[in-house]
Amino acid sequence: MHLIDEGSPDVRYIVIHGMGGIGKTTLAKSVFNQISSRFHGCSFLSNVREASNSNKVVQLQKQLLLEILSSNPLEFYDSDAGIYEIHMRFRHKKVLIVLDDLDEWDQLSKLAEKPDWFGLGSRIIITTRDINFLQIGEENQENNAQTHLEEFIKMYEMRELCHQHALQLFCKHAFKMDFPPHDYDDISREIALKADGLPLALEVIGSSLYRQSKRLWKDMLKKLSSVPNPKVYDKLKISFDMLDSAQRDIFLDIACYFIGEQAIHPHYMWKALEFYPRTNIIILTRKSLIKVDDNDRLLMHDMLRDLARDIVRQEDKLPGKRSRLWSPEMALVIMQTRKGTENIVALKLTGLSMEHDFTSEEFSRLPSLRWLSWRRCPSDLQAVNLRLLNLAVLKLSDSNIPENWNGWGPCLANRDLKVIHLIRCHLSTTPDFSTCLNLRILVFAKNCSESPQICSSIGKLEHLKRLEITAAEVQPSKLSGSPHFDLCAVPSTICRLTYLSSLKLEGLCIQELHPSIGEMASLKCLSLMQCYQLRKLPDSIGKLRSLFELNLFNTGIKDLPDSIGDLKGLKKMNLGATGIRELPSSIGGLESLLDLDLQQCKRITTLPASIGDLKRLRRLSMVGSKIRELPNSIGDLKMLEIMNMASSQIRELPNSIGELESLLRLDLSFTNITEVPASIGYLKKLQKLILYNCKTRELPKAIEMLENLEVLAYHGHRNTDMTWPPQLSELHMIGVKSPIEQPLLSELRYLPELELSHWGLKDIEFQQLENLRRLSVYDCESLVRLAGLSSLGKLEELTIRRCSRLIDIQDLGEIERMEKLYFRECNATEMLSDLSKLHKLRSLFVIDCKSLQGLPDLPNSLEVLYIQNLSSIERLPDLSKLHKLRRLWITNCESLQGLPDLPNSLEILSIEKWSSKEMLPDLSKLHKLQRLEFSHCEAPQGLPNIPDTCQPNVHASPMLGGSDDVSYYCNSCRISNPGLSSMRRFLLR
Repeated sequence: MHLIDEGSPDVRYIVIHGMGGIGKTTLAKSVFNQISSRFHGCSFLSNVREASNSNKVVQLQKQLLLEILSSNPLEFYDSDAGIYEIHMRFRHKKVLIVLDDLDEWDQLSKLAEKPDWFGLGSRIIITTRDINFLQIGEENQENNAQTHLEEFIKMYEMRELCHQHALQLFCKHAFKMDFPPHDYDDISREIALKADGLPLALEVIGSSLYRQSKRLWKDMLKKLSSVPNPKVYDKLKISFDMLDSAQRDIFLDIACYFIGEQAIHPHYMWKALEFYPRTNIIILTRKSLIKVDDNDRLLMHDMLRDLARDIVRQEDKLPGKRSRLWSPEMALVIMQTRKGTENIVALKLTGLSMEHDFTSEEFSRLPSLRWLSWRRCPSDLQAVNLRLLNLAVLKLSDSNIPENWNGWGPCLANRDLKVIHLIRCHLSTTPDFSTCLNLRILVFAKNCSESPQICSSIGKLEHLKRLEITAAEVQPSKLSGSPHFDLCAVPSTICRLTYLSSLKLEGLCIQELHPSIGEMASLKCLSLMQCYQLRKLPDSIGKLRSLFELNLFNTGIKDLPDSIGDLKGLKKMNLGATGIRELPSSIGGLESLLDLDLQQCKRITTLPASIGDLKRLRRLSMVGSKIRELPNSIGDLKMLEIMNMASSQIRELPNSIGELESLLRLDLSFTNITEVPASIGYLKKLQKLILYNCKTRELPKAIEMLENLEVLAYHGHRNTDMTWPPQLSELHMIGVKSPIEQPLLSELRYLPELELSHWGLKDIEFQQLENLRRLSVYDCESLVRLAGLSSLGKLEELTIRRCSRLIDIQDLGEIERMEKLYFRECNATEMLSDLSKLHKLRSLFVIDCKSLQGLPDLPNSLEVLYIQNLSSIERLPDLSKLHKLRRLWITNCESLQGLPDLPNSLEILSIEKWSSKEMLPDLSKLHKLQRLEFSHCEAPQGLPNIPDTCQPNVHASPMLGGSDDVSYYCNSCRISNPGLSSMRRFLLR
């Protein structure tokens, strides 16, 4: 985690590298889950290499924007437009992005090429098997962006597990425990040793041996022993060879076509082939060869994917004679040249440009085709007599094919067709589905502000299990003129689909649901999200006894029927941003409810007492709602783990809040709470308590009873008799105005992280915080003196920001272990203490301090110095002896007169918005200098001599010299983005 270094304001790239199967993605996910909540936005992009090879870079860009902005999808159709959107929308945001499995610079360049695309403090985590594409430390880099990025990169190499940990991981999968049984001890150790400490191999081999005979274990050891150590693929293939024929086919199909797909889609294809998919998916999962996530999507480790595709490649040298084609480009070539497509079962023509076309004859050569996915299908498709008699799954997306295309009839005249997806196709109405009566899944999604017209033939699809009809948000102002999908007009269609388990009608102009919806006995999921005109639900909704998810987010519903309480199986209900005025008392009848979302409900002011009857409720969100009080019965929610009332109108908490015995997180930030009841001390499992910007006058003494509290953020005062919770690891104290609080800080001797903000005291003194590692003091407008820093014996990082009256920072130069100092927007401070004795200080950032007259002497350990907007500083201290200084940034220091001699260790020198009357120092001896940047600078003598190792980047910089001619003398340097139109003389040698 030290590479992440969250407190550092710079943009940082962390590259996790190592061989396949070593655990890079697992580590990245773990870090992502730990820190994602501390960023303005976050995104985890999986399998970037695979997506890029399938021409899905634009989709990755859209996913990145969607996940971080949490808004409607942006529409663009080329990667250059995506780059522009990422740069423009993220440049002021602190973001966390994981790019999983990169292997080419082009992939990075389209998603996160430059640090200035992102706001300060952003972190980009990259996983890769091979770091060569980054060209770190290479002298002849052709791409200036790669050189520019190098300074922001931190490398972390994943290594194999030691034998002890390898054995433990193997046993977790082979025996479901951490150690082997006595009679399996020796053979377990030998097999674990053969896996060479590779987590993936240990997991796969261990899973394949679970509950197998000792004879099979010996066979496995024998096979592993015959494989040379570097042959990891061969060791994994042993587990593949142990599968039966159907399991192998499913495994290969997933690797070639279905990673990221919902398992139910290929299920119908495999079922038609008599592969028994339900059973075999479970077997492959137990053998750790595949995974199925919470959204039913099929996942596979990239190393296993590559193994499977290599097995297919070995079937024949000619791709057309292989059983599977996963490359859209190769599939296109094979079809057009008609070179052996008889065995192809699945075909993906995704990511192809609009000009490609096919005839019916070419498709007739695909007699075994059961899956067809086609992105950007051309509008003038010639294959009008398209009869694919064995087709089970048809997916068309981003296509201009019209509703009057003559090929719809033959294409859909197929009794084996089970799944149809029409996503973002420019269709104003659906085709006629009356000829594919065995359809199980139908998804129709439009990108327009009008609801689509739906053919009544849907009512004939009596075997349909899942129906999704969605449109882009239909704005209320446009509803009156839009054609609408009205369930009242088709009661004999939708509501008669008795096998339907999932119904999503989102962004449509539905005004009401027909009462016969209650007859849909199999319905499990009902989503009417963003149907603005929907005002109420019929009483018959209570008959949906199988329903477990109801999503009414952002609908016009004002009241819920009393029958809502009859939904005994309902587990998740989203009423966010609705106009509901009150919850009926019958809501207590939802005995299975786990998640209730009332965020942004602007008309609900109270909750009914029956809310306490939701015995299984685990999450309750009231963020931004108008709820003012909670009933006493709230304490009956014994299984509640998360309660979030941030920015709500809540004024007080009942004493019964202390009875929430399972509560882990309680957020009351930005509320009108004036007092926290003493009963809060009974929340023995509470880990996080957030009281930011509340009106609480005093933190109660009972807080000390929270034995598992790790994070506490509060605004105001603390009871002077209170002791701090024993497990507290992170404390945020906001708005303290009484000096009485000052001595209480000394009691935090075991606290590792402390944040003080908006304090009203003139003096703050630290004592006995002997374990404090990170301290932040900001927005303390009255603060004049900061003292006692020398007592912080373990402090590693200090941030002081926006303390406009701060003059005296005592003992700053005596924090022996400090590694990073961040000092910003403290306009009254004229001088900092001598820092030369801070022998562990590596980074110093001094920004926007207008009165600061100069920098103190600096320690030899300093590696990074960043100064910006220091308008009064005239001279820098001697830097020539800072033999570890690698990076120096000087920005907009208008009074600075010249630069001192610089150390030979310097690798990056960046100067921006600076005008000097003195000549720059000679840089020719800085043999480690790799990058020199001048932006909007002026100097009377032009640029100095620079070493051959340097890559200059000069942008709009009039270096005023004695000659009117522009001269270039360059040996091994390259000039990127020079902008030299106003330059008089530019000398490189």
